[in-house]
Amino acid sequence: MRRPVLAVTSGEPAGIGPDICLALARADLPVRVVVLADRDLMRERAALLAHPGPLPEIEHVPLRAPCVPGRLDPANSRYVLEMLDRAVAGCQSGIYGGIVTAPLHKGVINDAGIPFTGHTEYLAAKTGTERVVMMLAGAGLRVALATTHLPLARVPGAITRRDLEATLRILDADLRRRFGIPRPRILVAGLNPHAGEGGHMGREEIDVIGPVVEALRAEGMDLAGPLPADTLFTAGVLAGSDAQLAMYHDQGLAVLKYAAFDEGINITLGLPILRTSVDHGTALDLAGTGRASPASLLAALRTAAEIVARP
Repeated sequence: MRRPVLAVTSGEPAGIGPDICLALARADLPVRVVVLADRDLMRERAALLAHPGPLPEIEHVPLRAPCVPGRLDPANSRYVLEMLDRAVAGCQSGIYGGIVTAPLHKGVINDAGIPFTGHTEYLAAKTGTERVVMMLAGAGLRVALATTHLPLARVPGAITRRDLEATLRILDADLRRRFGIPRPRILVAGLNPHAGEGGHMGREEIDVIGPVVEALRAEGMDLAGPLPADTLFTAGVLAGSDAQLAMYHDQGLAVLKYAAFDEGINITLGLPILRTSVDHGTALDLAGTGRASPASLLAALRTAAEIVARP
């Protein structure tokens, strides 16, 4: 039988994306992997790192300007986005079974005059998806986010009944569809300390989170919450759960990254195509040094491989 094919976008060319993609040539994976990158860039980085053996399979995407490891150049921002565009088109046409993304640099893309908030939002727009959910996984945790990259002052207003219900529906549906979990057990964090302390430390749990959890539980979802976030991630509370929903970025991801920084991965839920990613940045200071670990990229590929192999 023909093995599924996954596209790997190599990300910001001045970062560690090309470095860690080189490791895929020697990885034992149950899928065929095609790296989207400039072929000459990959050869140059391989020579710099004294990379042994052949390059991984490459779909050539030409750089827009010469690249120096560790030195950002806005001229290559279009190159980074072209890799994503080609990967999405390949998934939509059936060439690729999913996308695994190496890190890009949001700041330099914006410096190029291109409004850009991140992979997740870009892929949602490219696929015409109204709502997606960010979930990070590692060390036995699957932590999804009700809000993502927002200042803390804006978080309470962003947690509405409508949005929270939509997030939980996507999380439940993709745990079933992508991960094969028949009835996912989801723990839902409160927003405030001690989940609001009965309204004494905030009313979001009473006015928003609790009613949404109760309504969806009445429909048959297996939900617990709102739970105090400071104890949600303890072993006794986590036991038997399949995922955890944090109300804001650092509430959930500080725990996950402490537990699984080297091998944590990012999964975009709600898309019509499969996308997993590394859970780290471009690490410009490590580019071209040989000190970048491919562990997160390999974990993201293995998770994507498991998902595409699932009937």
